[in-house]
Amino acid sequence: MLADPGIDTGPILAQGRIPVLSQDTTGTLTDKLSVIGAQLLLDVIPRWTAGQLKPRPQDKTTASYCRKIAKEDGQINWQLPAVNIWRQVRAYDPWPGSYTTWQGRQLKILAARPMGQAAGQRTGEVVQVKDKEIGFGVKTGDDILGVLAVQYEGKRIMSAADFARGQRGFIGAMLPG
Repeated sequence: MLADPGIDTGPILAQGRIPVLSQDTTGTLTDKLSVIGAQLLLDVIPRWTAGQLKPRPQDKTTASYCRKIAKEDGQINWQLPAVNIWRQVRAYDPWPGSYTTWQGRQLKILAARPMGQAAGQRTGEVVQVKDKEIGFGVKTGDDILGVLAVQYEGKRIMSAADFARGQRGFIGAMLPG
């Protein structure tokens, strides 16, 4: 895109598209888009300097803006639907990360997926799940969010199953938010 006085509002010279997969995070999309961006530059620069491209205005009706993301934005609100928290976990990976607290220490949720199956639990309650890939679940505003990987403050990244096995009283605990 060409520069103009606005923020990312200049006319477009070329575009690329990729599908966003259910396992994609900001980190994986950044990697994929950097490859596409490099390929586009190799194609566009010679054509632009040769006068072969005509800039086209952006469609302002489809544009969206985002405020600057802060570290605090990563705190999980368990009142939200499971699918929203799942999207947050993916969107805030690698930064600022999505987190809650347990026993006064930060617990980052690194990988998760919505599961459904909510019946009788309180919002924020840690529950045991039958899926072997998922270490534990957390009751959200509507369903269960299955957690696959975590990092407890000061510890290494680990599977949610290993974390839950090593933390007495974690299943049944209430997470804030």
